[in-house]
Amino acid sequence: MRIYLVQHGLAEDKSKDESRPLSAQGLEDITRVAGFLSLFEKPQPHLIIHSDKLRAQQTAKMIGETWQVSQMQESQALAPNADPQLWVSRLKEMTEDVLLVGHLPHLSRLVSLLVQGDAEVKTVAFRHAGVLCLEKSEAGFHILWQINPTLFYGEDRT
Repeated sequence: MRIYLVQHGLAEDKSKDESRPLSAQGLEDITRVAGFLSLFEKPQPHLIIHSDKLRAQQTAKMIGETWQVSQMQESQALAPNADPQLWVSRLKEMTEDVLLVGHLPHLSRLVSLLVQGDAEVKTVAFRHAGVLCLEKSEAGFHILWQINPTLFYGEDRT
């Protein structure tokens, strides 16, 4: 089973729009990353689960369209400060590939908990519109690969 963790694309500043939709850069980054992966990795998550924030919903929808995943759910358990332990339990029970679209620090803490058993140990650096792929085995969870928009720009724009 594979678990794809995605930090939402870059959002508009709160002073510009309270709902914080994806910015033009965020839209471009998601388009590039999702398109690149659909050409080479062929991710096939059975389900996409996203937070209730607009930027996460938009990110999930764009990835779902590109990867042809129609089943989506919203979860408040993917909020920025949600308890990652809820997902550890849930992911251990799942058997089909899933994609989670969320926020920091939640995603970072979740990966650390899954891979190292400690939410406080920094395991990976997420970037807006980046995708981290974990694989679940009998031994637990391990990082399979990670891709960020910096692949396309050669610099970190977020």
